[in-house]
Amino acid sequence: MKKLLTIAIPTFNRAELLDKQLAWLAQAIKGYESDCEILVSDNCSTDHTQDIVKKWQAILDTFTFKYNRNRENVGVLKNIAGCLKAATTKYVWTIGDDDPIQEGAVSYVLAKIKENGNISLLFLNFSGRNKITGEPVHPPKILENRWFDADIEDGKGDGKAIFEHCYEKSVGAVIFLTATVYRTDLVQRGLQIWKEAENNWIFLAFLAGYCAANGSVIVTKDVYMECIVGVSYWQKEQKSALLMQYKHIPEVLIKLEENGYSPKFCRQMIVKNLQEVNLKVFLGALRRWPLFTLKTVIPFVALIGVSSLRLRSMKFQIAESTHPTTQEV
Repeated sequence: MKKLLTIAIPTFNRAELLDKQLAWLAQAIKGYESDCEILVSDNCSTDHTQDIVKKWQAILDTFTFKYNRNRENVGVLKNIAGCLKAATTKYVWTIGDDDPIQEGAVSYVLAKIKENGNISLLFLNFSGRNKITGEPVHPPKILENRWFDADIEDGKGDGKAIFEHCYEKSVGAVIFLTATVYRTDLVQRGLQIWKEAENNWIFLAFLAGYCAANGSVIVTKDVYMECIVGVSYWQKEQKSALLMQYKHIPEVLIKLEENGYSPKFCRQMIVKNLQEVNLKVFLGALRRWPLFTLKTVIPFVALIGVSSLRLRSMKFQIAESTHPTTQEV
């Protein structure tokens, strides 16, 4: 019988963290041998990651435990995408090797996907903590230290509307890898539709949106994990902040529009992105990489102009339809 859930861990040169995460997983999946399989995707680590995997394969010998080692370091995004592509179960949950997760998260996920076979996307709520200060962190529009303010655990409602609400409140929430469980066939189809997704730092937002548009969505009220803010993989790339703000977020929104999301929502989010641009990032990048910065920012400015015009046109059309002319009457 086909298993329900792949729990995948992409990793690179963090053997001790992987060891700790697999120790958590060993406790969390007890009794679910027939439901779960484990996948570790090693991005060609040069430390003792292989020894850690062998250790846990021996301990978890009653589980299907797959190990993939890339021939070379393909980059963090391609390694994550590789986990999603390799899954053969009905659902896939790709978790970070350093994210603290509650033991009950696995049983909750399995219970929900057994209860509702039409679930296409499940967001597990999480809290945030600053790596340096230790202080709680949450989006500015959400008062509690939980990053999703939706509470939709019955699998009902408009999947697109739920995703749009979550995206608008916090892009960071919908791209937090460990908080997201995808239906495998849908997330793999999304990767096929957008073949260049793996070159976009927030491609997970597109995948979540695509899944949400094709089934029911669950967003938990309870918090099941913690996100350590300030140590994200993309933050280690020097040009990533500039690319995210001016290129990757607009790319994702255009792809969502192409795949059924309302032009109004997508264009509003593109314009909103301008309001949230960090000028320090722009000025710093302009000083260090002037040509690269201009090539990145100029298309964004043009897109903002087009989006603003489209939004005005939409408003005008709505006004015309609600106030017919005398001749029409």
